[in-house]
Amino acid sequence: MITLLDYGAGNVQSVRNAIKRLGCEVREVRDPRDINNAERLVFPGVGSFGSAMGRLRELGYVEPLLAYLRANRPFLGICLGLQTLFAASEEALGVAGLGLIPGTVGRFASPGLSVPQIGWNGVRLKRQSALFAGYQGDKFYFVHSYRAMPGPENADWVLATTDYGEEFVSGVERGNVAAFQFHPEKSGEAGVALLGNFIKPERLRVTTAPVDQPTRLAKRIIACLDVRSNDEGDLVVTKGDQYDVRESGKVRNLGKPVELARRYYQEGADEITFLNITAFRDFPLKDQPMIEVLLRTSEQVFVPLTIGGGIREYTDSEGRHYTALEVAAEYFRSGADKVSIGSDAVDAVEAYLSSGKKTGASSIEQIARVYGNQAVVISVDPRRVYCQGPRPEKNTIKTSHPGPNGEEYCWYQCTVKGGREGRELDALTLARTCEELGAGEILLNCIDRDGTNSGFDLELINLVRDHVSIPVIASSGAGCVEHFSEVFRETHADAALAAGIFHRREVPIAAVKSHLRERGVEVR
Repeated sequence: MITLLDYGAGNVQSVRNAIKRLGCEVREVRDPRDINNAERLVFPGVGSFGSAMGRLRELGYVEPLLAYLRANRPFLGICLGLQTLFAASEEALGVAGLGLIPGTVGRFASPGLSVPQIGWNGVRLKRQSALFAGYQGDKFYFVHSYRAMPGPENADWVLATTDYGEEFVSGVERGNVAAFQFHPEKSGEAGVALLGNFIKPERLRVTTAPVDQPTRLAKRIIACLDVRSNDEGDLVVTKGDQYDVRESGKVRNLGKPVELARRYYQEGADEITFLNITAFRDFPLKDQPMIEVLLRTSEQVFVPLTIGGGIREYTDSEGRHYTALEVAAEYFRSGADKVSIGSDAVDAVEAYLSSGKKTGASSIEQIARVYGNQAVVISVDPRRVYCQGPRPEKNTIKTSHPGPNGEEYCWYQCTVKGGREGRELDALTLARTCEELGAGEILLNCIDRDGTNSGFDLELINLVRDHVSIPVIASSGAGCVEHFSEVFRETHADAALAAGIFHRREVPIAAVKSHLRERGVEVR
């Protein structure tokens, strides 16, 4: 029996599913006494340090948890579950951690890094550990802005480190207490195996630590599934041509969401993104089929899942008001790791630029405050607007692809409502302001390239990526494997996303990764 310490923040559904897949029952901590009664305790910390510690104290879990840890009973912490073992964190100054390990967790500080670190990186084992029995050097999935540093004060704890601008602690272990900065439940079969080594210790054997070599963060390949109801009312995966998803009057049907997601997981996708484009706009929490898709997918797919569509505040037909945080929370509980915010981000930025004040009420701020910056992705849907000369207020660029009348300059106009409505806001201003409001990642689409198979808009990607410090996902326009190596060679994009070419099997994910390896691009 495995006891799960779920304090109500973030996606722990995948942890439950991974444990169940390993053949074990899961018991939830409902009362402080459940911690003491646990045989093996898993703490999947998700969100921000301050919110997590505040919630643990509110529930009365801190003292029984410390007693459990000091008694050297079987414990596995995940991500924030590692950070809370330390005395404090720069993420929440003045908030005490559990203090089992000395030291303060700090923010990544090396210049030029995308922060949060989001993606697949390796580990350097510092000593032998039965938890890594059968380990073959696979990469694991990280998503965090703060890290613990190795030093003499915690040397007896450090099991593994990872490199991201600097060497940081990615695993700790002493006696029966262990924790990892990465997410094993989101790290594919290697991560599930690691969980199995903790859950079923009778099968363990100690192995020799791998050679202590530097680790490298991989470029991510993301499969995107645009999901909506067809004319018969069934949820299908579709794909648009410049956002038009109809063909011969009917919605294009490229497959069933859960089946395609499982296929992409098996083919090596590093993440899977669901963009819910169903016209459910009255109230998303009544969109039960999409929630069911998340629940079923997370039972079978052990890589990160992002959900976009309708992440904003609502008042339902009965007059009950729901905040964006409540809407996002339902998706997190159903299996999502990140939420993607589109049109609502444009509204939030326009409001902030108009007032000059952060209210804390925008969907970006609410969700980031509770679940952490890494949980908030901004989906930017711009189109080119050509002009005869520079317009600094629009962040124009001189383009190598002139307009229809020979215009040498353009700016990128933000759109809302699936590209149907343009705003005066430009894409760079949107991205930079969303970062300031607390977003952790940018999904950078391009309406002009959508469905064209002509390659990513490199000028747009460079414009945004060179002016933000959070990761940027390149999207729209991929048509062949060379487009992926081109975007990583010509820009500093952190990931590349595609949809139609994967759905139609025109370009297999394995072929993309094989091509990138041949070109010297680090991939999982």
